[in-house]
Amino acid sequence: MTIPSSLDKTISPEGCHVVQLFVQYVPYSCDRAALVDRVLKRIEKFSPGFTESILCVDALTPKDLEEVFGIHQGNIFHGALSLHQLFHQRPVPKFSSYQMPIGNLFLCGSGAHPGGGVSGAPGYNCSQAILQRLRQNLL
Repeated sequence: MTIPSSLDKTISPEGCHVVQLFVQYVPYSCDRAALVDRVLKRIEKFSPGFTESILCVDALTPKDLEEVFGIHQGNIFHGALSLHQLFHQRPVPKFSSYQMPIGNLFLCGSGAHPGGGVSGAPGYNCSQAILQRLRQNLL
């Protein structure tokens, strides 16, 4: 849960806030209304009165993420972060060094090690792989 309007007063009316919720592990085919209800009930348990204060809800399900942004099955991490998708096996064993099978094409997003999130680590690691190849005159 983030409340960006606590820092930027221009994104909500005076006395109101914008609250963003990120929920993981939602089934691809889920009922949006039931999902929102379930999430809000959970928040209500820890923050009574939260639901009553809501003026508007805009919820995106995994299916929405796929339709709107073209993200396969709405998975923002480009594949599950399970044991078969970690370290030298991300995205697949043969291409875990950030260089793809197409010449000079490198993968530096959520699909690369160490995976999704907002750490910037896949991009940093990829840049190091590119610099190493440049030093070796392989590009």
